[in-house]
Amino acid sequence: MNRQIDLRSDTVTRPTAGMREAMRQAEVGDDVYGEDPSVNILQAMVAERLGQEAGLFVASGTQSNLVALLTHCGRGDEYIAGATAHTYQYEGGGAAALGGIQPQTLPFQADGSLDLEQVARLVKPRDPHFARSRLLCLENTQAGKAFGPAYFAAARTLCDRLGLALHLDGARLFNAAEAQGCTVAEMARHCDSISICLSKGLGAPVGSVLAGPRDFIDEARRWRKMVGGGMRQAGILAAAGIYALQHHVERLAEDHRNASQLEELVNQRYPGAAGSHTNMVFVDLPDSEIAALAGRLKSRGILIRGPRWVVHLDVTAEDIEAVGDALKSG
Repeated sequence: MNRQIDLRSDTVTRPTAGMREAMRQAEVGDDVYGEDPSVNILQAMVAERLGQEAGLFVASGTQSNLVALLTHCGRGDEYIAGATAHTYQYEGGGAAALGGIQPQTLPFQADGSLDLEQVARLVKPRDPHFARSRLLCLENTQAGKAFGPAYFAAARTLCDRLGLALHLDGARLFNAAEAQGCTVAEMARHCDSISICLSKGLGAPVGSVLAGPRDFIDEARRWRKMVGGGMRQAGILAAAGIYALQHHVERLAEDHRNASQLEELVNQRYPGAAGSHTNMVFVDLPDSEIAALAGRLKSRGILIRGPRWVVHLDVTAEDIEAVGDALKSG
C-alpha cells in the first residue's frame, strides 16, 4: 500500500512511537480531584512556558475558548473578535448559546491581527441600551499568519484603557513564535488568558491547555466541569502533550520550510496561485478547479480539503516532492 499524504489539516497527525510509549507509561490519578500527576505536570509546563501562574487541561480548543469566554463574561456581556475567528465562526456559537455572550466582530487585517482603532470604536458606552463590552479575543496564528509581541503590547495598552480583558486563541501559538523569532511567553505575557492546542502542529492526539492567573484558572475549572470537561484518569492524554512540548516544538521550523517548498511547487504548476504562511499553503484557484484537483490528487494518495493545504509532522520533505510530481502530471 502506497503512503498517504494528508494535507487537509494539522489535526490529522498520529502519535509517534515515542509519544505512544510515553502514554503507555503515564502515571494517572483522578484529575477532577486534582490528583492526576501527569495532568498536573502538563498544566505546570504550559503555564511556565507562557509565563502564567496556572494551566487547565481541557478536551479541545473549542472547549478551552468556551471556558475562557464563560469565565471572562457574564450573560449580556460582549466579546470582540475577528469576523472569521474560530471563537466566533467555527465553535458552534457556544458562547452565545451556553453563556448568553454576544459577539461583536470586525474584519481581520492582512497580517491576521485586528485594527485596534476599530476595536476601540466598537466598545460600547456604559448605557443600559447596550451589551457590556468585556473582552477582546485575538487569534495567532490566524489563517497561518503570525504577528508578534509589539502588537500584543499595543493590545494590552488598549484593553487597559478601555477596561477590557484580553484572551488569545493561540491554537498555533508555537508556530507563531517560530515565525516571529520570539518565545510564546513574549506574546502571552500581555494576555489575561491564553489557549494553546496540543493536537495541531504539536502532534498530540487530543487536548488543549488554558492558561492564566491562578484565580482565573480556579474559576475556569468550575466552568470546565459544567460543560462536561471534567476528565478522570486523563494522564494518558496529558502524557502525549508533555511529550509534544518536549520533542515537537523545535521541529515546527521544518513544517514551515516544507510549506514554503510546497508553495513553490504549486506555483510552478499554477503560476501565482499559491501563498504560504507558517505551516499553511493557500491555493487561489476556482472552486471547480480545486474540486477537480482534489480528485486527481486523491487518486495518487494525496488528500486536500479546499484551498488551504496544511503541512505537519506526518508530512516529510519527500512527501512535498511527491505532491509536486503529482501536480506536474495532473
